[in-house]
Amino acid sequence: MPIPEGSATVGRSLLRDDVYRRLRDAIVDGTFAPGEQLKDGELAEWLGVSRTPIREALLRLGTNGLVVAIPGRSTTVSQLDSDAVRDARDVIGAMHALAVQEATPLMTASDIERMRVANGRFRKAVAANDINAALDADEEVHHVPVAVLGNKALESVIEHFDPLVRRSERVRFIDHGDASAQVHDELIDLIAEGRADEASTVAYNIWRSLDAEPDAGR
Repeated sequence: MPIPEGSATVGRSLLRDDVYRRLRDAIVDGTFAPGEQLKDGELAEWLGVSRTPIREALLRLGTNGLVVAIPGRSTTVSQLDSDAVRDARDVIGAMHALAVQEATPLMTASDIERMRVANGRFRKAVAANDINAALDADEEVHHVPVAVLGNKALESVIEHFDPLVRRSERVRFIDHGDASAQVHDELIDLIAEGRADEASTVAYNIWRSLDAEPDAGR
């Protein structure tokens, strides 16, 4: 397994969740490619931690569908599976639709502005072909209603399935970024107008529109 150049060490205080997020992000952004074997010793050296949090993180990544573990043999990055992505996409879409439906009456002018500012960053990132920045901004747009609602169970479901979808859909934000930004505008306007039912439908359709085919994704 080729480890990225340089050290990712952040000190002994690195928490288990931090290790999980580092490995998750490295799979989502393609640093670790589908089919690549992940060795806990090499990963531990890269992150500057013991093998225990690495093994715990790999177990969590297995439940997310990002890695495949064969007990006693190896752990590898999973291949992109269009059916698994489609299932995850549908669940995430339903969760975001519910968040928008319930949060719209609670949204303040400041919350709306946060969504507009994030969408502005999304547009700039797409124009610059900066996939990572586009993904970060897109996530922030959709996170605002989720955060306003504050439903921890809903947040947990999204956190669990989101990496699988994000991994397979990276290219979409460059190929269709302008259209996505326009749909964001529509979503934000509906929320601002208090039209919760319509905003919820738009939120759901945003995720339903994502292409679940592995070779079309990021």
